[in-house]
Amino acid sequence: MRRSGSRFLALGALLVFAAACGEDDEPTIGNAPSASDAAFTYVASAQSDNVIEFTASNSGVSASWDFGNGATGEGTNVSASYPFAGTYTVTLTVQNSGGSASSTQDITIAQDDPNLINNPIFDLLTGGAAGPGFKSWAVDSVRAAHFGVGPDPVGAAGNYPEWYAAAALEKTGAGMYDDLYTFKLNGFGFDMITNGDVYVNTASAGIAPFNDTTATNVGDFKANFPNQLGETWTLNEGADTSITFSGNAFLGYWASSQTYQIVSISENELFLRFVDGIATNPALAWYIRLVPEGYVSNPDPPAPSYNLPFDFETIQPTFTTFGNSTAAVIANPDASGINTSGNVVESVHGNETWAGFFVNLDSKLDFSTQTTIKLKVWAPITGDFRIKLEEQANTNNFVEVDATVTTANTWEEITFDFSGSAADFDRLVMFPGWNVANAGTFYIDDIVQQ
Repeated sequence: MRRSGSRFLALGALLVFAAACGEDDEPTIGNAPSASDAAFTYVASAQSDNVIEFTASNSGVSASWDFGNGATGEGTNVSASYPFAGTYTVTLTVQNSGGSASSTQDITIAQDDPNLINNPIFDLLTGGAAGPGFKSWAVDSVRAAHFGVGPDPVGAAGNYPEWYAAAALEKTGAGMYDDLYTFKLNGFGFDMITNGDVYVNTASAGIAPFNDTTATNVGDFKANFPNQLGETWTLNEGADTSITFSGNAFLGYWASSQTYQIVSISENELFLRFVDGIATNPALAWYIRLVPEGYVSNPDPPAPSYNLPFDFETIQPTFTTFGNSTAAVIANPDASGINTSGNVVESVHGNETWAGFFVNLDSKLDFSTQTTIKLKVWAPITGDFRIKLEEQANTNNFVEVDATVTTANTWEEITFDFSGSAADFDRLVMFPGWNVANAGTFYIDDIVQQ
């Protein structure tokens, strides 16, 4: 049975100035709350004997609660859930301009209420009531982007560390990869196993309780820090469901925050976001990815190679369009003739005569031995098809070659001769229906260098 200690919020006195200011005005301080102001009553709710409703005796004060179950609350009328039998010490702290006062009461919960722990997030975090009721997690060190930082609020990339994402095992030696975090269902207990040290943000180094810190060779600081045992975790459900820890417990990396938004959760992954408690300009959001103890995730697959040839079956490049054109990989709408493959690029020509799309290549094209580029095209009209090759770093360096589509509404292979071109170009730009506005819908496939 766990008893929670009382929490006393020490608040400095606030000066209250008279509404009318004059030369002889003196600042005055209101009367501090009395013991009766801090009194409270409680009653079991209609929902369950394990859901308790609390009411502060004085509705005119600011009220903060410690429910003794790891959760806290604000307001003069609040409720708290106690899924497990036991005795819990509840503390109410009230405050006004003159100061604060607190009172405590013990409440006894006679028996467990399984309905209050019937939550899929509880099951995923702890293994659930039908399982062991506890589960240990560790940082997913072998996976890219297991740790990183982005803007707060989130930017264009959404909930992802878009400003910096750690590579696999990049933070070895920082004190983070050997830590374990055990979530317990009973009493919502939490153990943080540090193995003696933790990883600490530079801005928080030297600030209690992380006074004893040393710089690491992978950035930021490592701090001597003992295991944090017997703490609690609280699930805060809402639009951004989050987890908050008691005491000095935290996950992975200390950035002066103990509340973690659940970005995603599954049996074998817990991806979390937490806002830096110190940084303000710019405001930062950190990310940490956890896996169950002993579980080895599959490292992220290698990035696709955007180099010729393109058949659009296994690799589907990201295209950039211009001139109001579109470009997307789709199922072949006319699998006949010289092209019976499954996927092709569909491009609907924009209203500009120069409309088209391009793809950036990972390597520069070399025409010393393979001097041509060929592709298959299904065109709604006959006429010119232009390919332009550019250097990504200097788009003023380019070469353009045209080929002629001789037959409409059927697959045809056309050839572009780049003999004598430099080996500078790593951007492939295509202009189907060159020099014609609104030229129609084109299909393109099997782009090869020969």
